[in-house]
Amino acid sequence: MREGEAAMRRREFVGLLGGAAVALPVSALAQQAGRRIAALWPFKETDPDGQAVFEAFSSGLKELGWGSARIESRWGGGNVETTKAYAAELVRLSPDLIFAHLNAQLGPLSRETRTIPIVFVGASDPVGAGYVASLAHPGGNITGFTLFEPTLAGKWLGLLKEVTPNLARVALLINPDTAILRGTFYSKAFETAAAGLGIEPVFAKVFNVQDIDAAIAALGNRPGSALIVAPDTFSEVNGDLIVALANEHRVPAVYAISRYAKRGGLISYGPNQYAAVKRATTYVDRILKGEKPGDLPVQAPVKFDLVVNLKTAKALGLTIAESFLLRADEVVE
Repeated sequence: MREGEAAMRRREFVGLLGGAAVALPVSALAQQAGRRIAALWPFKETDPDGQAVFEAFSSGLKELGWGSARIESRWGGGNVETTKAYAAELVRLSPDLIFAHLNAQLGPLSRETRTIPIVFVGASDPVGAGYVASLAHPGGNITGFTLFEPTLAGKWLGLLKEVTPNLARVALLINPDTAILRGTFYSKAFETAAAGLGIEPVFAKVFNVQDIDAAIAALGNRPGSALIVAPDTFSEVNGDLIVALANEHRVPAVYAISRYAKRGGLISYGPNQYAAVKRATTYVDRILKGEKPGDLPVQAPVKFDLVVNLKTAKALGLTIAESFLLRADEVVE
């Protein structure tokens, strides 16, 4: 009997341990399911690229154990007023954290709340814009990952010079209403690089579709002209149109976002935003687990991609050197 009682007690003890082991994950899942993460995106909800970026974000959260958390997304579609309205709406929902993709989304969110944690990807000058006190010690409720630096303007210009030997002038396409620091973020680096290469720098300010058409047509009428499409919400929303107009007017162009080279643009060079968005989920994870955003340093991108569209180069009558192609992360043929 004693031996039987001992066996019974061992089974009961093991059963209790098993129940505890099951109870902890269920409790953790319940806690995660009760968390709400808000996200403000620059795309239209039907944009396949927007969905791809969203997938990078959601898959990153799942890998970190937040698959049960609820994500409240709003899609601004590049419209300034709509983005402002969505920013206010998301703050009113009182989520546990807000994710902001690009500066045009972070700006209105930062004005709506100083208490809800915000993780961003894409605000290139968060200190200058007043979002954080410093990169190393952000302070406040905002932190995240930058995508672009001013010096990239020189890189873009250099790439155009390599593939367009007779280059005489280059226009930097910007919308002051949506671009970082009202379009002046790249100005100094752009002018300095242009002077070093003996190229005329042109600032093409565009506010709508008609302005884009006029600016690119003007370049097409002047031989030796090329175009840099600076990254911001406006250029992302109108990216396909810019690609089509640049090719129609036979204007060599470099883009900051890789998908435009894949869709027919000549060259793209810039940080991999899918990788950056997925990296940002590590900060979401840490903040939801109790760390303060103000204690998490703002980080720079670690992966840059060069994409060359060889088909477009041939259509523009450009010969791309083999050495240039070998440096590319992807060649579209």
